[in-house]
Amino acid sequence: MRSPWVRDAESRMKKAVEATLHEFNTVRTGRASPALLESIQVEYYGTKTPLNQLASITAPEPRLLVVQPWDKNIVKEVEKAIARSPLGLVPSTDGNIIRIVLPELSEERRRDLARLVKKIAEDGRVAIRNIRRDVIDSIRKAERAGEISEDDSRREQEEIQKLTDRYIEEINQLLAEKEEELMTV
Repeated sequence: MRSPWVRDAESRMKKAVEATLHEFNTVRTGRASPALLESIQVEYYGTKTPLNQLASITAPEPRLLVVQPWDKNIVKEVEKAIARSPLGLVPSTDGNIIRIVLPELSEERRRDLARLVKKIAEDGRVAIRNIRRDVIDSIRKAERAGEISEDDSRREQEEIQKLTDRYIEEINQLLAEKEEELMTV
């Protein structure tokens, strides 16, 4: 049976990996992905609302995104929000449907995105190491308070370190896949 410290650490580390993967998915590669538009906020009745709550976003072709707002009155607002976003996308409206053709990435842009992806991965690794530090601190406190023995404390800390290594390796694997995807022309 796993200790509460190990279960807690594993749960938090899984969330850190999922958050890192989510960040990776918002980075544009040569292929269209609906996740690319998740960060876009649209002014909707005076409130900033995430685009994916106002429209369906699909990628029918490798370099095309189609945005179909559910409320036909906000098509212009959605188009403006996409155009103003830092993604550098140029939307074109066709009635109630917004099409976004993703341009080919230049070599320089691919390198910039690779640097960004490495930073995201490093942030994920730092989050995992912070979780390790927090959990190991609580194990040491329990040992000092006499709640667990020194041997149990050492065993728990080794288990936490194994988890840390496993999840950091998972982030490294995700990074390698994303870099490969970015550099593939």
